[in-house]
Order: sequence, then C-alpha cells, then structure tokens
Amino acid sequence: MITLTEKAADHVRNFLAKRGKGEGIRLGVKTSGCSGMAYQLEFVDEIQPEDQVFEHYGVKVFVDPKSLVYLDGTRLDYTKEGLQEGFKFDNPNVKDECGCGESFHV
Repeated sequence: MITLTEKAADHVRNFLAKRGKGEGIRLGVKTSGCSGMAYQLEFVDEIQPEDQVFEHYGVKVFVDPKSLVYLDGTRLDYTKEGLQEGFKFDNPNVKDECGCGESFHV
C-alpha cells in the first residue's frame, strides 16, 4: 500500500488543477544514483492495465507491479524546510540511502 499525507495530496491536487488534466501521479523506481535506485514521480494521463491504484484525500497514486515490490508501505509527504521544499518518501523497505538523499538501496 502507498499512502499520501493530506499535505502531499493537496500539493498534487493543486498541480493537477493547474495542468488542467491528469488522473493522478505515478510513483516508481528507476536504477540511478550512488545507492542503486531513485524515486520517480510523474503525472498520469493514461492508466495502464497493470497499475495498482491507491487513493488518499481524493488523489490517486499509480504504481506498476515491479516498483511496488520496492515501494510497498511507502508514505509520501510534502515538506517545506527553510528554502527547501518537496516530496519526502518514508519507505520502510530502505536499508541504506546515499548522503545526498537522491537514491536508496533495499
């Protein structure tokens, strides 16, 4: 299961409204970075038949089955700390992260 905080859902909902289209967001992983994997977020305009769909606060999160293995249980939040703002991933599967926080290893 993938969950969104209310703050993250509000942020996504606002972006979708500005875009004027979209079914929700896709959360996935790709091979990248110094620890092996990186999160990938994108808008979803077309739902894929194999997508797993999770909905929180009216926002749908789509995840492909291969990524779900690495993301199951992840909580997505949106934070602002000083001048930095962005999505924060709380993934219980992560064993190690790189120093810059851009990639992880399970």
